[in-house]
Amino acid sequence: MHNGSGNRDFPGRFSSRKPDDQRPSSVSLKESASLSFIARFFAVFKYSRVAMSIVWGTSAALTITMAVATLMAGVLPAAIAYVGQLIVDAVVAAIQAPPETREAATDLTIFYVLCEAGLVVFITGVQRLNMVCQSILRVLLGNKINVMILEKSLTLELRHFEDSEYYDKLVRARREASSRPLSLVIRTFDLARESISLVSFGFLLFQFSPWAVLLLGFAGLPAFMAEAKFSGEAFRNQRTRSAERRMQIYLEMVLTREDGVKEVKLLKIGRLFLQRYIDIFHNIYKEDRDLVLRRGFWGYLLGLIASAAFYLAYGWVVFAAIATTITIGQMTMYIAVFRQGQGAVTNSLTAINGMYEDNLYLSNLVEYLDHKVPEVSGDKTTGPDPTDGIRFENVSFFYPESKSAALNNLSLHIKAGESLAIVGENGSGKTTLIKLLTRLYSPTSGRILLEGLDLQEWDIEALRHKIGVIFQDFSRYQLKVGDNIGIGDVENMENRPQIESAAQDGLAADFIKHMPDNYDTQLGTWFKGGKELSGGQWQKIALARAFMRSHADVLILDEPTAAIDAKAEADIFAHFRELTAKRISIIISHRFSTVRIADHIIVLDKGAIEEEGSHEQLLERNGHYARLFRLQAQGYM
Repeated sequence: MHNGSGNRDFPGRFSSRKPDDQRPSSVSLKESASLSFIARFFAVFKYSRVAMSIVWGTSAALTITMAVATLMAGVLPAAIAYVGQLIVDAVVAAIQAPPETREAATDLTIFYVLCEAGLVVFITGVQRLNMVCQSILRVLLGNKINVMILEKSLTLELRHFEDSEYYDKLVRARREASSRPLSLVIRTFDLARESISLVSFGFLLFQFSPWAVLLLGFAGLPAFMAEAKFSGEAFRNQRTRSAERRMQIYLEMVLTREDGVKEVKLLKIGRLFLQRYIDIFHNIYKEDRDLVLRRGFWGYLLGLIASAAFYLAYGWVVFAAIATTITIGQMTMYIAVFRQGQGAVTNSLTAINGMYEDNLYLSNLVEYLDHKVPEVSGDKTTGPDPTDGIRFENVSFFYPESKSAALNNLSLHIKAGESLAIVGENGSGKTTLIKLLTRLYSPTSGRILLEGLDLQEWDIEALRHKIGVIFQDFSRYQLKVGDNIGIGDVENMENRPQIESAAQDGLAADFIKHMPDNYDTQLGTWFKGGKELSGGQWQKIALARAFMRSHADVLILDEPTAAIDAKAEADIFAHFRELTAKRISIIISHRFSTVRIADHIIVLDKGAIEEEGSHEQLLERNGHYARLFRLQAQGYM
């Protein structure tokens, strides 16, 4: 079973490094640095196709509009600079013109001014249109990426959610996930725009000197290389902090959520947790501060090279104008072009560096979305022998990273229409058995059959449609009462009579009718007007949710009544047994007054069946079950 992220499905995956014995040993440090720079440059475009695909899928119309606006924004600055030259030369010509032609020269100057004004108005509109498209796309894309992440989570198995490495992937994917694809596309467009501007600026500068073009191109490279280095370092710092950030989120949740605040106050652990939160922040802050200081120092130092290049070109053009090899208008244009061209070079390198950084962060999203999940669902919706019930055949199961078996070579037959009770100490494998039966996990060895068909051959949706289960750690949804019960059978969650019937079966109807809006009452404290329930009331809501699955052939209650008194539990299970008279029912409970009503009882110990039989048979054997029963009975005397 493949448990990692694959390399096949998403385009542009990072390739794995060669083993040491396969790497060339004769590459010099200088050549290595050169190769590293080239690899980093091409890595800039690694996920551009992925990002473009996501953004295009979000809104093709907005993407096209941004592309056209970018193209126009790249051409217009050179046109404005050229018209500026014409204005200056026209002004000089008007000053030097004789009186009889001065009016015509003045009119030409005004025409050029109006042309430049029109170009400025046009480029301002194009830039504003680009900003509007980006703002709308940012909102749409944020929702799309979050939906993609949530949809992926629906395909994952339970083991992924119990794996700390997976949670690190999820945290990394969600961090800035909604902004990075759009950022990468915007920077790709920015690079295209600046490249177009550079070509047009270069064409104008080439008329002055080819060396000016080279000076313009290479002046910003040192700062770019340093910035790329620091971007990679910043990303690696962020990537290694996933566990620390998850701990911060957890501590914040404990300190601010209602289900943790009681113990926080009573045990006086608030300051302890707050200090741990602060300590994590300071550890992260120290690394970030050092990086920012180094980044700022080298950025300033290497940025001076670009400034020196500009003033070298400035002096060059001025002396050329003094020598009358160029006109005053040309001097003005070349200075403006070099200044704007230098800005275009800087913006291009910044865009490339930003694309590199976006690629690094986008790799987190791709790594998560590319997380391979083996196809475990069969296609059968019925078994060959509906009367055969459930069979466990030599089933063993090990949790990931565990060396001891949670279930060890367990064999069990639950007949059709039979009620089974499972007892055992904590950690004996009771809940694990249910997780395997509901195919939240697959057996490490052995097999489980329902209606004579291996669970692996069942269609997963059809299988879970046949099973109703409520676990001990059931969820307390911050929803209305009707929704809390109705989600037990999503297809009928709007069926009020069925919801009310399920509430009656779960013994929740009595307190629901006294609530402000009955089945429309908001539960929990997260939303306005919400009403909090007691532990016992929540358990009755959860029981009602289980009873919604009236179509299920197998109903399972995994210690769901711990907060309910013994009499209420006995009433619930007696009713439960009555409702499941012709179906398989499985009960896990520590109360033997409840367990004794089952047709068959198994005692689990260390993942194996220690004893099994009816209540009377197990008492006669005077084994572990009998000792536990008598020990509990003494507590009621």
